[in-house]
Amino acid sequence: MNFILASASPRRQMLLRQIGIEATIIKPDGFVEKTQIDGSIKALVRFNALGKATFVQQQVSAADVLIAADTIVAFEGKILGKPQNRIKAQEMLECLAGKMHHVITCLVVMYKGQTEVACVTTEVYFRSLTASEIEDYLAAGESMDKAGAYGIQGQGAILVEKINGCYNNVVGLPLTCLYKMLNKLEVK
Repeated sequence: MNFILASASPRRQMLLRQIGIEATIIKPDGFVEKTQIDGSIKALVRFNALGKATFVQQQVSAADVLIAADTIVAFEGKILGKPQNRIKAQEMLECLAGKMHHVITCLVVMYKGQTEVACVTTEVYFRSLTASEIEDYLAAGESMDKAGAYGIQGQGAILVEKINGCYNNVVGLPLTCLYKMLNKLEVK
């Protein structure tokens, strides 16, 4: 069985390996993600995940198992993408401090002409943070390539008070949901 991951995320590749899946990486570089869309945030994350999958699908066999995902951090109805600079990262962390936000991932699995799509939402509660704690986290260098300016799987774990939902979703790939999708498509 040949698995294809339509993603540049090393975290997604690591999570697949965690459950015994070695995937070939094909970056969907030709697909331009939207940062906003008419409708809900879930509609946006779904659009981007399907777009990545459809773009990469043209390059692989129908017998391959194609996995694509898109993850968005949403706070008070606004999308927090990857910060453009350190100041934006600091602003994001200051907004999230002491509050709850959502991490939404849409998964797409394509196999033998069938497509499964699912969205998973996790509530993440940050603890209150001092300016010094935010500065220390920024100095660690984890903020710049992550939506919401933090990575729960790294030093960002100390920013989080608790979560409601799937931890792996916050990392970028909800594994239990993926497993159920693969079973539904009879991927062995």
